[in-house]
Amino acid sequence: MKTWITIVTTLIMALLAPIASAGQLAAVSIINQATGERLPIWRHQGVNYVAGKPGDRYAIEIRNKTDERVLSVLSVDGINVLTGSTASPAQAGYVLNTWQTMEVKGWRKNMDEVAAFYFSQLPDSYAARTGRPDNVGVIGIALFREYVEPAYVRQEEYSRNSAATAQAPVPSSAPAPAITGSMAKRADGAELADSRIGTGHGERLPSAVRSTDFRRATPMANEIISIHYDTYAHLVARGIIPRTRHDQPNPFPGGFVPDPE
Repeated sequence: MKTWITIVTTLIMALLAPIASAGQLAAVSIINQATGERLPIWRHQGVNYVAGKPGDRYAIEIRNKTDERVLSVLSVDGINVLTGSTASPAQAGYVLNTWQTMEVKGWRKNMDEVAAFYFSQLPDSYAARTGRPDNVGVIGIALFREYVEPAYVRQEEYSRNSAATAQAPVPSSAPAPAITGSMAKRADGAELADSRIGTGHGERLPSAVRSTDFRRATPMANEIISIHYDTYAHLVARGIIPRTRHDQPNPFPGGFVPDPE
């Protein structure tokens, strides 16, 4: 009976947790490659989190929500997944066609292969192995709209359109894009920091891509989505995932006194 209550409680919590971090330009999910499930994304104090299990391979799914091409510059643990450079939004990324969904399964090795992403202990992470462990535990996607050449308008049409626009209400300008989350402070300090998990550099997987041209509409990203990750136990300990009855020690878990082994 206790097992069924625990299962039902866990399922309800998973259903209540969002399965994708949705922005204006794209939606992002983290997919367990062994099971195919989308990991629940927990929202805590404005920051997105997923629980990762060391050894599990994962992929980052990005879905273009617009009717135009978008550029997604993707970083894992502060490293550009295409080039291996310390990540910056100004770097190369993947171009998604209108309404396209793609899975990024690993670190890009060439035009045909990637090295699989998998949750790993900190010392085994690609970031730590390349001397850059400071930003392990976060996935970031910087999204850019594509530049569109303005249509040529004859002078008389421009004058008419200008007059009409002046009489119509002018919408207020959108706020400058901002990072949707920042590195959360760990409640247990150094103890949790020492046991952080990162993303490893796994086996080669087939993943063919081709080069294309893309001109950004603006030098600044139109949107940045970030998702932090840690083990389930750490996220519970930090108060990010609510405790269930299964997480609490039970003072009366059994019946009669058994013989010691």
